[in-house]
Amino acid sequence: MVETTSKAATEWWRTGIIDIEPGSIRVRGYPIQDLVGAISFPDMIWLMLRGGVPSRIQGDLLGAALVAAVDHGPQAPSIAIARMASTCGVGINNAMASAINALGDVHGGAGQQCMALYAAIAARQENGATLAEATEAELCARLTQRQHIPGFGHRFHPVDPRSGRLLALVEDARQVGAVSGHFAAIGRAVEDHLAARKGKRLPMNIDGATAVIYSELGFPPELGRGLFILSRSVGILAHAWEQSQQGGRIKGPMPPSIPYRYDGPAQRPFEGRPSAGERA
Repeated sequence: MVETTSKAATEWWRTGIIDIEPGSIRVRGYPIQDLVGAISFPDMIWLMLRGGVPSRIQGDLLGAALVAAVDHGPQAPSIAIARMASTCGVGINNAMASAINALGDVHGGAGQQCMALYAAIAARQENGATLAEATEAELCARLTQRQHIPGFGHRFHPVDPRSGRLLALVEDARQVGAVSGHFAAIGRAVEDHLAARKGKRLPMNIDGATAVIYSELGFPPELGRGLFILSRSVGILAHAWEQSQQGGRIKGPMPPSIPYRYDGPAQRPFEGRPSAGERA
């Protein structure tokens, strides 16, 4: 009975990620001391998620995508939340958690959604469609349903300054065989199709470009948001720390001198509770 209970306990959590014993820590089989100083943090992310060590070019490309999406200013809701939370007497971890919890389908989700779009186009190609046919079919299906096409255009930048550099790095990696270039071609095809359909160009933004990189590197779309959060957490940490050093107490989204707009009922007298049968 004791042996059965012990076996059930050890089988409760099973992991192929890490093996720890007294005096020994092995990550995916590698002793941690052999990894420290030998691989980069992006390499370690790859190892944890994929089980192996990337080539130098693959690790550098992953690192470039993570660097590019670190921050986009305090007007981004997650960053603003981190700064506001820092003025409420909570710790850095609480401020970071508050900000990360705001990263969802709308704010923070476009990269993963764009990876899913690229994957859907790639699947159509695998079923025999050309790149042009697959792109047209997938975008038409989505636009007919009035779905947002993530990864293209930007509310602030006419041309996102991060995208061109990331795509150039993808091309460099393609030329030496580190990536196939297939998803970069899909991204360009989507951009061209949207331009033809809308009559104006919607350049690929950071979400579209990082979606190209993560897809080229073989990450499934379901990991897209997690990778983005790893990147943006650095900006969140920096802003939370900066705000904690600047001080301030209970700072809201606007200075007190800028009022919000009230659009409810005008001032009215309270005449008591409604009687039974009357509607409030």
